[in-house]
Amino acid sequence: MNFLNKISYFFKGIKVFALVGASGTGKSYHAKILSQEIGIDLIIDDGLLIRGDKILGGHSAKREKNYMGAIRCALFDEKTHRDEIARCLYKQKFKKILILGTSEKMVNKIAVRLQLPPPQKIIKIEEIATPEEIERALRSRRVEGKHVIPVPSMEVQRNYSQIFYDRVKVFFSRKQNILGGKSEQVFEKSVVRPEFSKNSGKVTISEAALSQIVIQCVEEYDKNVRIKKLSIKTDANGYRLVILMDVPFGTQLIGKIRHMQEFIIDNVERYTGILIEDAHIIIDKITHPAPEDSKSKIKY
Repeated sequence: MNFLNKISYFFKGIKVFALVGASGTGKSYHAKILSQEIGIDLIIDDGLLIRGDKILGGHSAKREKNYMGAIRCALFDEKTHRDEIARCLYKQKFKKILILGTSEKMVNKIAVRLQLPPPQKIIKIEEIATPEEIERALRSRRVEGKHVIPVPSMEVQRNYSQIFYDRVKVFFSRKQNILGGKSEQVFEKSVVRPEFSKNSGKVTISEAALSQIVIQCVEEYDKNVRIKKLSIKTDANGYRLVILMDVPFGTQLIGKIRHMQEFIIDNVERYTGILIEDAHIIIDKITHPAPEDSKSKIKY
């Protein structure tokens, strides 16, 4: 049993919040203020565990050399990375934690991988940032390749000096303090330019290439399954698959299909770094096994 499973009980009662928005819309920029407003102790952002002005553990996805590596890092794809964060969490006293991600599926996947409870409240970036702020953040990302890590520059320079770019101060004003007046706090955030953001263009995968990967995954899972039609749809959150197939007759059919869904999603995400939002499987026919001496004559 790995370390995560051993301490999963420890996280019971922890309140998990999530901040969701497309890449580059300013989630990291607004995370600290949001945490102050609702009393959140810890932040999980792009592979890092953050408390206040300190990076407690993990390694930033922004240090990765390519976009695919950054996604895997943000999703805690490596067991050693997950276990490191789990050990850090185990040492902390906290009641609330905020997970940042590009979609609800992503934050739920991170929670599962870290054995945290599912997010009890998911906040969209549009709820806490103005359209102008989001557009400004997107422009900074597209044109200049700038990303934000929500800790002071000294902390980032100590850990990731090679990608440090600039610093920015944010003023946060509370409506009332204990004396009845307004109080202000200043947060410093670090602006970085990852190596993958300096590369030209955006990394995408064609439908043809993705189809080949899905077909390979299905064949690895069960060579007797025949895909009759495969359609791929994309949106801001990721890719959606609709697979029409014939499957061999067998017991516990529904359970097997659900396991196949998980197998396809996990392997596609692992090998490509993209997010699969849904994998709908439609069974067209149930095929029956042929006699042993005629199996070679079956055409799939």
